[in-house]
Amino acid sequence: VAIGATVTRVSSVRHPPSEAIDRIVLNRWLGIPIFLAAMYLMFTVAINLGAVFIDFFDILFGAIFVTGSEQLLSLLGLPAWMIVLLSQGLGGGIQLVATFIPVIGFLFLCLSVMEDSGYMARAAFVIDRLMIGIGLPGSAFVPLIVGFGCNVPAVMATRALTKEDDRLMTIAMAPFMSCGARLTVYALFAAAFFKGQGQNIVFLLYLTGILMAIFTGWVFRKQIFQGQMSASYAEMPVYHVPVIKNLLLTTWFRLRSFVLRAGRTIVLVVVALSFLNSIGTDGSFGNEDTETSVLSVIGKSITPAFYPMGLTDDNWPATVGLFTGLFAKEAVVGTLNALYSGQVEGDPMTLLQASEAAAMSVYDNASALGGALLDPLGLSLNDDAANDSSQGAALANMAAYFGSDLAAFSYLVFILLYAPCVAVIAAMHKESGLKWAGLVFGWTTLVGYITATMVYQVGSFSAHPQFSAAWISGLVVVLALAIFSLKRVGRKAVPSQLIPTVQLS
Repeated sequence: VAIGATVTRVSSVRHPPSEAIDRIVLNRWLGIPIFLAAMYLMFTVAINLGAVFIDFFDILFGAIFVTGSEQLLSLLGLPAWMIVLLSQGLGGGIQLVATFIPVIGFLFLCLSVMEDSGYMARAAFVIDRLMIGIGLPGSAFVPLIVGFGCNVPAVMATRALTKEDDRLMTIAMAPFMSCGARLTVYALFAAAFFKGQGQNIVFLLYLTGILMAIFTGWVFRKQIFQGQMSASYAEMPVYHVPVIKNLLLTTWFRLRSFVLRAGRTIVLVVVALSFLNSIGTDGSFGNEDTETSVLSVIGKSITPAFYPMGLTDDNWPATVGLFTGLFAKEAVVGTLNALYSGQVEGDPMTLLQASEAAAMSVYDNASALGGALLDPLGLSLNDDAANDSSQGAALANMAAYFGSDLAAFSYLVFILLYAPCVAVIAAMHKESGLKWAGLVFGWTTLVGYITATMVYQVGSFSAHPQFSAAWISGLVVVLALAIFSLKRVGRKAVPSQLIPTVQLS
């Protein structure tokens, strides 16, 4: 038999497109940079495309619910304090909620694209290498990613983890994942301080939150949990082009849920703040933004604690925002907007004029969109500074009271890291017990204060080197003592039994 007759030709192996893409996306060296690039692109798209429509919602809803309601209530002869509560409080809260819709909507749309395309599962696999370093399985990445939308479902999603140590660690890490409510605060500060590079600030804050979550996991693993890491398994769906209908439906349900939840909170907080801002210590009304208002007294009483991170006595509204942020992070926006608003306003626009101005704002912002996308690093910041006069009274006053971009950024770092809102605390209490929820509350607040103060003191070191050096040294000692005490305090906070795990099919 001839040798040639027994030889079989084997055609070259053809790999499916998903495998070819995975060779790059899951590459040992390229996986994490690609993941960071995808996250950065998501924030760039959400911030810049959302900015096109923010003014539209702001102008139109302001004309209807604030100016319009104020004029109507005045015609009805209602007392001044009631007009303030209904128009500035209720109407202003609705206006603020409306301005969140564009940015949050585009963020949820981008997340839906990443999930529906199959990339999000790959991202979990890529991050698994980082998770191994802190003793967590890659599956713990899923609750943390959920935390980018809201920390409450992130805490609830830890039930999918089979090991109790992993669940408790992930619960402690989840509050550091910057939720959608915090994004509204970032957007407000980007408009006041970081025009032209908002996406860079947002990306840096999100990255800071991720790093602090990893740091927390590493510390807790070393000090509290020292067992073996759980095995990690992940199913990789085939890549496919996302279905537009599915994307829109998913985005709509998420956006509606967020706006309804945030809206109720913001409106209630703005109404309450309007009342406290109007009533004086003597019980009289009409004391808005004065030294005699009850809200002013509350803010001033806690302001000295935040001197090291750049706040001053005049900037007491910022401390009030931190207080209301414990009720809901999105309430910070309502607080700051209400307290920084100026008293001098121009003639109100009619509804027709407001509609025309709102429509023109979309055209004007869309015209500038190309430059924003082509300049993602904000290299044209000097050109944008020329448009500073277009800021509203609240943004202008905010910029004046904070005094510097460094103080504003330090404040944002604290907003990112300090104690989660009461809804998250309630979820942690339900999932892990009161002691563990209290431990996480204290840890996040301490880490937030130390980090924000360090940022400000390092950034302003040349202005007062001795003062900054003393604070930096003291904070390092406090952090070291806190980490050391976790071994004793943390183990006492570990619950004896958790809610049974939920196996995901």
